[in-house]
This record gives sequence, C-alpha cells and structure tokens, in this order.
Amino acid sequence: MDDTSFQERFQRIAPRADFCSLRLVEERSQHVSVRQNIVQPVTSSEDRGAMLTVVDGGGLGYAATGDLSQEGLHQAAEHARAWAKRSAGHSVLDFSRLQLASPSGAYTTPVARPWASVPLGEKIDLLRRVCERLKTDGRIVDWEASLFYSEHETLYLTAEGGRTQQRLISLVPMLSATANAGSDTQIRTFGGRGFCRQGGLEVLDQTGFQAAAPRIAAEALQLLDAPNCPQDRMDVLLAPDQMMLQIHESIGHPLELDRILGDERNYAGTSFVTPDMFGSYRYGSDLLNITFDPTRVEEFASYGFDDDGQPAQRAYLIRHGVLQRGLGGLTSQARSGLPGVANSRAQSWNRPPIDRMANLNLEPGESSFEEMVAAVECGVYMQTNTSWSIDDSRNKFQFGCEWGRLIENGRLTSVVKNPNYRGVSATFWRNLKMVGNQLQVLGTPYCGKGEPNQVIRVGHAAPTCLFGEVEVFGGASA
Repeated sequence: MDDTSFQERFQRIAPRADFCSLRLVEERSQHVSVRQNIVQPVTSSEDRGAMLTVVDGGGLGYAATGDLSQEGLHQAAEHARAWAKRSAGHSVLDFSRLQLASPSGAYTTPVARPWASVPLGEKIDLLRRVCERLKTDGRIVDWEASLFYSEHETLYLTAEGGRTQQRLISLVPMLSATANAGSDTQIRTFGGRGFCRQGGLEVLDQTGFQAAAPRIAAEALQLLDAPNCPQDRMDVLLAPDQMMLQIHESIGHPLELDRILGDERNYAGTSFVTPDMFGSYRYGSDLLNITFDPTRVEEFASYGFDDDGQPAQRAYLIRHGVLQRGLGGLTSQARSGLPGVANSRAQSWNRPPIDRMANLNLEPGESSFEEMVAAVECGVYMQTNTSWSIDDSRNKFQFGCEWGRLIENGRLTSVVKNPNYRGVSATFWRNLKMVGNQLQVLGTPYCGKGEPNQVIRVGHAAPTCLFGEVEVFGGASA
C-alpha cells in the first residue's frame, strides 16, 4: 500500500467541510482445498477501493469508489459532501455533535510463519495428507480439508492530519467428515469454522489441525451407532466451540446499540435489552463476565483502531452478571447517551461502518473440566454447533450440536447424537453454575448484519461452562 502518494492525493481533493475522512482498503485472499483426496481449484481474490466520509452543517454523507485516481477520489468526495448537505437537519443525529478524532498509529497482526513462506505445492501436500487421514472407513462418504487465508490492509486519513494504518492477517483451517449408514447421516467438523485466528501458518500448530483428522472421523462414525439425545430438563455442559455461538447470539447481538435503537428492526431484528437496563440489569449469575477485547492479538477480530479511527480498548460489557455497557461505536453512543466501545466496523471499502462485535469473550472461571463433570448427576456434554434458531429480539433460542455425551452420576458415559437444547436468553445465563479455567480462542468468519448486508469476522474466546435446568431434546423431537 503506497500510502505516501495516496495521502498527498487525499489532501488535494478533501473538500472544505467540518470533517472529512478517507478509508482505503486492500484485501487479498486464497482458498486451498482437498476434498475426497482430490485437489480442488485454488481460488484467489484481490480487492481495493476507498470510502470518503464528509460531515458538514450537521449532516453526514459518504461515497465509495474503486477509482483511486485523483479525479476518482475528487468525485467521491463531492458525492459525500452533497449527501451531507442533503441529510443536514433530517438525520437521527446532528453529526456536528460527534467528537470525530484525528488518530495516529499503526497495528499489524504478529505472524511467526508467513503464508507466502511456504510454496503452494507444499500447502496442497499438507492438505492431501490430512484429507487422507479423514477417510478411515467405508461409511465416511465425504471428507475435506481446507485453508482460507486473508490479508486486510486499511489506511485511514482525516483532512486534519489524522492517519492510522493497519494490516490484519488471518487463517481459517477447516476439516469435515460425513458418515452415512442407511438413512442416517452424521457430520463432525473441526469446530465448524471456529478455529479461525489472526496469524500465519503457526495457527495450524496452535489449533492442532494436523492431528485432529482421525478423531473427527472416529466421532462421525460413533454418531452413526449412537442413540438420540434424551429429552428432559437437566444440566448441560457446553464446550467452547458451542459456547462461541451461545455468546454470539444471546449476548453479542442483543447488546448492539444500533439494534437496541431500532436500526436493524427490518432485517436482523431488535433486542430484548432496553436502554434503561444498562448499569443494573441482572444478565447472568455472578460467574458471568463478558469482555469486549480487540487487543488480544491472536483472536480473529483484533485491531488497533475501529473504522471511525477510535482506539481499541478492552472493556467489560457484563461484570459479575450485571450489564455494564453496550456494543456501540461513536455514533450509537451519541444517539443513545450510553457508554459503548470502539466497534464501528465495515466489511470493506464499499460499506459504511456500523456497530459490530469484534472479539467478545467469556472470561475464565476457577473450575477444571473434571470438577464440572463430577458436579453433574444427570446431564449432557455438547460440542460444536450445527444448527441455530433465535427470535428477532435475540431472546428465545434453540441450538443443536454435532456431538453429545451423557453425564451420569459425575461421569462421562455414552455418546448421543443430535443433542439440542432451548432456552430464553434473559434467564438462561442466570443458570450458569460453573465456569471452566481453560480459555479456548475461537471465532467465526461469517457474522451478517446491515442493509446492504455486511459479513464480518468475529472472535469469541470462552471456556467450557455448566448450566442448570436446561430443556434438552434429541433428534426424535423438536
């Protein structure tokens, strides 16, 4: 990214206005996959463009362009200024009230083993070996190993001289094995796509990617012979790769301030959380501690500044079970009068930033896995989300997992298939009984929101957690 010449170009075209910023984004990605021991076509992509934002007379306008010449940027700036004038006096907020920063700084993902340091042929050979280890039995009817690598570079400039530059590098390792017998088909994966992290090829060692294939295949076969999960109200022990979705859907989305303000009502929905709850609402038991933490370098959605130029900082959203603050950037904070975080993020150069989760983590507790199992008289241990359904206020939910194991009288016993559970966000977290002491770093590449839709990366770190009085059911009922 030639930022010096670009900065000069921006200074020449920035219009006279109360505020003007430019966000230049470059993205590169590559997907390498081997399915059923056959190398799939390697796909690569590159994308580059800029968005200009203008605040003038209380209005705000923005315009994006892939034409990065001086003339192209000038036209985009004039479009943004024209929209700012049109919107003045007609928006939900007088944007002259915003304290827009002129930040300075840089952030780069630490990388120990760069993607480019290993030739493509060696990466394919690695995936071939891993893929072959998934095909352990004739009942494994589909199997795949793949890697998705991406680089995301951003240069943020303001007419007043603000400048930040960021380079985010991430890797998503994926494995799956599909087993079939008669009319029954069962799938086990490598935490869904959950073992995604920022970093280079060292992520494969950190997540145990190469060693996981035989276990995944064996567990897919176990499920074919397993009975359905029983139906009852009981304890549920959730592994981190299911806790990830539980946090995402029933804490992350409900706490987005733009959703609480009604912006997402027509598309992604509203929230059962209302503004008066912040500071006093009992969201969960005393064991529930949720942090927004984009500063944890290995997590999938780490950064130094959000797309409004606000510096990233760790903050508690829920502390000892009590709701503290929401997930809202500068604009939502000004509109609601509530405390928020630096989470104004855009999918790419051609989308405006909106309130997004980034890294949302459940802080570890003091219990070992063995202690939590021993505390259960009758329950189910569930791993890896496979299905989800939640109402548009993010309150009532129903989640299904790939793999389950009964817990009887303090011991893990038989494997069960199709484990599902349902609950209500407002009461589910109050039944959090024990929190594990081992944090696992996970995430998802595909969190959707906004009109037009924006798909963005989100990180979730969580330990195994034990919940009481949960309604559990299996594949025989719904």
